[in-house]
Amino acid sequence: MKENKLLKSNAHGSLSIFICLSISFASLASFAVIAFSVPTSHAQTFPVKPLRIISPFPPGGGNDTLARTIAPKLTESLRQNVLVDNRPGANTIVGAEILARSPPDGYTIILLPNVHAINPSLYPKLPYHPIKDFAPISLVGTSPMVLSMHPSVPAKDVRGLIALARARAGQLAYGSSGNGSVGHMAGALFELMAGVKMQHIPYKGTAIMVTDVISGQISLTFGSALGVIPHVRSGRMRAIAVTGDKRSPAVPELPTVAEAGIPGYSIVLWYALLAPGATPAEVVARLNAEIAKVVNDAEIRSRLAAQGVDAAGSTPAALAD
Repeated sequence: MKENKLLKSNAHGSLSIFICLSISFASLASFAVIAFSVPTSHAQTFPVKPLRIISPFPPGGGNDTLARTIAPKLTESLRQNVLVDNRPGANTIVGAEILARSPPDGYTIILLPNVHAINPSLYPKLPYHPIKDFAPISLVGTSPMVLSMHPSVPAKDVRGLIALARARAGQLAYGSSGNGSVGHMAGALFELMAGVKMQHIPYKGTAIMVTDVISGQISLTFGSALGVIPHVRSGRMRAIAVTGDKRSPAVPELPTVAEAGIPGYSIVLWYALLAPGATPAEVVARLNAEIAKVVNDAEIRSRLAAQGVDAAGSTPAALAD
C-alpha cells in the first residue's frame, strides 16, 4: 500500500489543499472489522424487493455509466430490479449522506470513486463518519484518468502542454467533476510536479465538463476514461496521455504522464460499492458474491475494458484494507 502524501497546491493563492495520493481506504485498517449476528434465513431470503444503487454524480459521467453497466446484470442475478438513483452534489457528499442514513438492509447501496477517501482531508465536518457509517462490499474496477483537450489547443504531448502552461501562466483552464475530485487532484499534482500554474474550473459532473471542453469553453481535462474516451474516438477531443502507472489497453497508443515527461506521476481512479455501516454481514457477503459474478462476466469485462476500466472485484476485507 502506497504511503499517503500531503501535497500543497498554490492554484488558489494562499489556499492549501490536501491531496490524498494513495487514493485508498488505508485508514480503515485502524478500525475493527464489523461483524453482526443475524439469522441465517435473512441472507437466504435477501432480496425480496428492488434495490437501488446511488450514483453521486449527474447522468452521463463515468460513475453513472459504470453503475448503469452493472445494474442490468445484477438484476438478472438477484432476480430483483436494480435501479440507478442519481444523487449528485458536494463532491459525492450528498449521495454518501443519503446512503449513510438509509436502512442497513442491503436494499440501498452506493457506487463511490476514491473521492470518498479524499473528502475527509478537504472537509473537516462531514455529515457522516467516512469509515464507521459504511460497510465495504466490493471493488468494481480501476481506471486511469485521461489527459485530453480541445483539438485547437496547440500541445501535442505532455512536454508541449508543460511548455504551453508556462508560456500562458494561469491562463489554461482545466475542468474536473468538482472541487476535490480525482480529476482536480490529478490536475493539482500535474501543476505541482511540472512547476506550472493553470486555472481549475470545477463542475457538478463529468458530462457537463466534457461538453465545455468539446465546445472550447475550457482547454483541457483530466477526465475519467469512461467519460472521455468516446469523445476522443469521435475526434471531438484529443488525448495525449493517461495518468496511471501503465498504459491503458483501451488507448494503448497513449503514453502515461510519467513516461511522457513527469517521472513518478501516477493517479488511478477506483470505483467501489458500499452499504450502510450496520448492514448484516450475511447480506454484504451475498452482495459481494453477486458483484463477483458481474465483474467476471466476459461481456461486462469486454465492455468496460473498451472504455478504459479494468473490471475487478474484491472481498469486503480487501476493499477495507
